[in-house]
Amino acid sequence: MTLRLAMVGFGWAARSIWLPRLRRQPDLAVTTVVDPDAAARAAAEDDGVGTVLDRPDALSAADVDLAVVAVPNHAHCAVAAALLRRGIAVFLEKPVCLTETEAEELASAEKEGGAVLIAGSAARHRPDVRALGGLAADIGPIRHVRLDWVRASGVPGTGWFTRQDLSGGGVLVDLGWHLLDVLLAVLGPVEFDDVVGTTGTDFVGRSSAQAAWKDAAATGAVADVEDTVRGFLVAADGTSVALHASWASHATRDTTTVELHGNAGTARLTCTFGFSPNRVAEPVLTLTRDGASDAVPFAAEPVGAEYDRQVAALTALLADPASRGRAVDDARWTVRLIERLYASARGRTSCAVA
Repeated sequence: MTLRLAMVGFGWAARSIWLPRLRRQPDLAVTTVVDPDAAARAAAEDDGVGTVLDRPDALSAADVDLAVVAVPNHAHCAVAAALLRRGIAVFLEKPVCLTETEAEELASAEKEGGAVLIAGSAARHRPDVRALGGLAADIGPIRHVRLDWVRASGVPGTGWFTRQDLSGGGVLVDLGWHLLDVLLAVLGPVEFDDVVGTTGTDFVGRSSAQAAWKDAAATGAVADVEDTVRGFLVAADGTSVALHASWASHATRDTTTVELHGNAGTARLTCTFGFSPNRVAEPVLTLTRDGASDAVPFAAEPVGAEYDRQVAALTALLADPASRGRAVDDARWTVRLIERLYASARGRTSCAVA
């Protein structure tokens, strides 16, 4: 059976990340594109898409099996909930939602429409992250986790990304969502008693800090979100998490670091999440015990393979009854932490960061 897909939103992510991968899957067919922008619709027509619409409420469950939603963040919940209520399954790009209230709205829509919501958050699908997660049981209980994703120059060029009213937040909603999703995949839904966060805005307005590998920056675009966030989370049992995400910095490479500190050893992954060409040469995973470090092998994959893996799994996820409610549960946990980090940061003066 071939699933008929509608792409709702035809911006950079839809065109560059999702469309090529969806088209490579023999059990998927992109039949429709929905976008309010005339230029985007024209691009879809030029790309050979058969049906091009200007609004998602024109979609019907009789014509579409799954909607791939890649619209600006502020519209994620409203668009996805409306589709779900009409019985159309949704693959929703991260962030799945921006508030706990939106998470409950999605849960209600999924239940009312009987359609499944699937979350598109890629980092947990990387082979190095999966190998790291496999070490957790060997070195546990885990006492501390370090989550870093620091770009040298990587402020998103798409204008809405840096507008609070359209994005819902800055780097915490963007890169931070991926880091927290990795934490969730490795440790499960840990509840934290204490959450402290700080934010910084040293780089978001600098043209030299823009991500040259994405869309060009919009001239005169508003920049009223954070480019850097640091957080510290502590659970009742003493488990702690240090989070650091930056769109730009004084670093020379875009680097992601995830460390698991357990009572029987430390596992450390150094790599680069995402598509930036200014990457760590190759991912490295090490296990350290009693003063000795050993490299842990895992399957090497090309950049972006984690997105291929998500697309390849769509048909099976839609058919699996266990998929229902899973995306909302994960999003509820993630956005609760994001809201608490922002609430903490608002209680203090945003700090200068390097």
